[in-house]
Amino acid sequence: MDDLAIRTEGLGKSFGSERVLDGLDLHVPAGTIFGLLGPNGAGKTTAVRILATLLRPDSGRARVLGHDVVEQAAQVRAAIGLTGQYAAVDDLISATENLYLIGRLLGLRPRKARARAGDLLTAFGLADVAGTKVKDYSGGMRRRLDLAASLVGEPAVLFLDEPTTGLDLASRNQLWDMIRDLAAGGTTVLLTTQYLEEADRLADQIMVIDHGVTVAQGSPAELKVLAGGQVLEVRPLRAGDAAAAVSVLGRLAGAGPPSREGDLITLQVPDEEIVMAAARSLDLARIPVSHLAVRLPSLDEAFLAITGHHAATPSAGPALEGASR
Repeated sequence: MDDLAIRTEGLGKSFGSERVLDGLDLHVPAGTIFGLLGPNGAGKTTAVRILATLLRPDSGRARVLGHDVVEQAAQVRAAIGLTGQYAAVDDLISATENLYLIGRLLGLRPRKARARAGDLLTAFGLADVAGTKVKDYSGGMRRRLDLAASLVGEPAVLFLDEPTTGLDLASRNQLWDMIRDLAAGGTTVLLTTQYLEEADRLADQIMVIDHGVTVAQGSPAELKVLAGGQVLEVRPLRAGDAAAAVSVLGRLAGAGPPSREGDLITLQVPDEEIVMAAARSLDLARIPVSHLAVRLPSLDEAFLAITGHHAATPSAGPALEGASR
């Protein structure tokens, strides 16, 4: 039996003259959280829409739990849940009514639909507002309800398309905990995101795509290694020495060019000898430091090294990638 919950081979999709997916090969093991990472327009949402049977691919094949997304679309839909970039719940009715309605549409008997709604609202911390109309909910509460709605049918595979875009940090942390719990319970989660921290914190494996093409894949730690060596962080004791420190560190042979944010200076260092050389150079220049440390590159730095540009920073409101492919 195939241990992959999701498999695509050479998946391609175009909209007019724009090639959005160009031979995407995606292998997602069952029971894992798989992060699909890329900037706006990378093709993330298009891939999810094909896997969820909402779009037909132009080329290649895709299977979810062994079912072809084109030829066996009904079987795929029966096995999946989907939370898109925009909340899909009805604002004019209560949370209980939303989940009950979805349960009945999925074929649950009235008693089972009510019980399932109650269980999910309790699990997602919404039991106290179960009878309140959704239009009075905060953004975080709506997002939790939207995720609960995607779980009414107890899906084996859950697609989360940028689920935390626009949420505050507290709401994001709550949603992250829920996603971890789902995976721990055996649900396979395919997560698309522009938040590098989100992919780092949640995903077992990450695929980076850019303009519809895979540019890297691996664990968060493996992708960070692709950024090249380690990162040296230096903070001068006197803020006025920052510019001089950048000049000194910029002359180190073998190190990457330093970058500065405020009084914190970072640069890539391939080995410990360059770290020692940096410390000696700063000492000779009479620049005392309050902080000098070596760490692995961040996922943001890895993304820059892999793609040649930074990931797009999501706006406070919903991202537009769903509309723009």
